[in-house]
Amino acid sequence: MKFIYSILFVVLLNYYTLAQEKVALYTEIPNATKSAEGLGEENIPVLYKYELPSAKQAVLVIPGGGYSHVAINHEGHEIAKAFNQEGYSAFVLYYRLPKDEYMEIRKIGPLQDAQRGMQYIREHYDFDKIGVIGFSAGGHLASSLSNHFDDVKIENEHAIDLAPDFSVLVYPVISMDDEITHKGSKKNLIGEQPHSDDLLYFSLEKQVSTKTPPTFLVHAEDDKAVPVANALRYKEALDRAGVINDMFIYNTGGHGFGLHNKTDARKWSEVMFTWLKDLK
Repeated sequence: MKFIYSILFVVLLNYYTLAQEKVALYTEIPNATKSAEGLGEENIPVLYKYELPSAKQAVLVIPGGGYSHVAINHEGHEIAKAFNQEGYSAFVLYYRLPKDEYMEIRKIGPLQDAQRGMQYIREHYDFDKIGVIGFSAGGHLASSLSNHFDDVKIENEHAIDLAPDFSVLVYPVISMDDEITHKGSKKNLIGEQPHSDDLLYFSLEKQVSTKTPPTFLVHAEDDKAVPVANALRYKEALDRAGVINDMFIYNTGGHGFGLHNKTDARKWSEVMFTWLKDLK
């Protein structure tokens, strides 16, 4: 019996170690005003790899944080583990925050890292499908990746496909319209007096096309930080474009609940995984 426990311990330890492997996204960080040594660890983008050897599908996980921080635990690592339990490999993105001090063009920094995350996975693995899931401002970044994959912001010598095969957006920031946007995310990304081109480019409800991947949306009606109108407008745009989509709405739950909405016993993740299994 002790031998069995020892084997189990080694297996779990190896899994934990593998799951926590961290890799740098770049050998040389683009759009940076300083070398890696001068940027500091908090400004260096990385991927946390949660690999499953038998997985045929994978997901790039993008936590939120209003483009002011990265909520990497409950909207990153916990999400990766949930996907592992369903047989997916997962890769948690720690992306650069848009800062003039460290970037030549701050507004494209997060999108560069999201594109590079997708590129890295496709370069190193051969999954049948690779999707993206994002939360709050991470949902905005996931949606940016889902609509601006052809507007390549990184070196892509081998023309690797940067488009996700599916997209999951949880209480996402979608629009830059002051009526419904999350003003902190908007300000941090494109500034207090953004150009009209930036307002259009980063209002993702206006960027949806027939190329936008199938999308699953999650939101709470009482979300005061990021109004549910963000998700509703995006769904309307998906419907107009004929893009496969579904939406799970809570009556209550507010913002930032991650996997667990303490006000409602229903699990959005269970509905999402069923939707993904049925997705053709």
